[in-house]
Amino acid sequence: MAFSKLSIIIPVYNEGKTVYKILDKIKQVELIGGLSKEIVIVNDCSKDDTAMAIRTYMEMNPDLPICFFEHEVNRGKGAALRTGIEKCTGDVVVIQDADLEYDPGEYNLLLKPILDDVADVVYGSRFMGGKPHRILFFWHSIGNKFLTFLSNMLTNLNLTDIETCYKIFRVEIIKSVKLKENRFGFEPEVTAKIARIPGLRLYEIGISYYGRTFQEGKKINWKDGFRAIYCILKYNIFR
Repeated sequence: MAFSKLSIIIPVYNEGKTVYKILDKIKQVELIGGLSKEIVIVNDCSKDDTAMAIRTYMEMNPDLPICFFEHEVNRGKGAALRTGIEKCTGDVVVIQDADLEYDPGEYNLLLKPILDDVADVVYGSRFMGGKPHRILFFWHSIGNKFLTFLSNMLTNLNLTDIETCYKIFRVEIIKSVKLKENRFGFEPEVTAKIARIPGLRLYEIGISYYGRTFQEGKKINWKDGFRAIYCILKYNIFR
């Protein structure tokens, strides 16, 4: 199958200070395989100047293919991703946070197994080694590894990082998955559901991680960790 376009879905909430920086990074990326880009931004009812920052960027970069959608009320990252998945028109889809924790320069690493037709889905792992990794919170990393371990027990996968932002899908795969979670439960939910697709080829590749502190704007908290445990059980055992 020939691929011609990569859809980059960016859910944003109160990212007025960084959204233009991530768009600059995406703009600079030259994709392998001659792929074009489609940037799908979903503003989840931000309370800061995020919407104005995006519109200003679009006016200043009219040649960059940006599709901008807005939620009238705050619904959560998972809901924003569902909107982006529904609206995207590419052959391959990648999830990109609007902060600066993940490097768009690594899209081609994630794309290669799909373009080589050996993978349908690729996860970018922060824990595989070999890439820069900002040292931050001990218990946060333990929590991530526990969630991945619990998910792997129930999906029979051997992933190292289910909570990673960087997930890339063939479009027909992600559009076929009926997603329900509105917040950060997207990660364990989508992993549980793609694990049940017969014959799915799932790969994992090491990526860089430039994590933020809570003072720098990180939004996920301990409540989301408990929700992730609930989602792992719900979508694997009680489905």
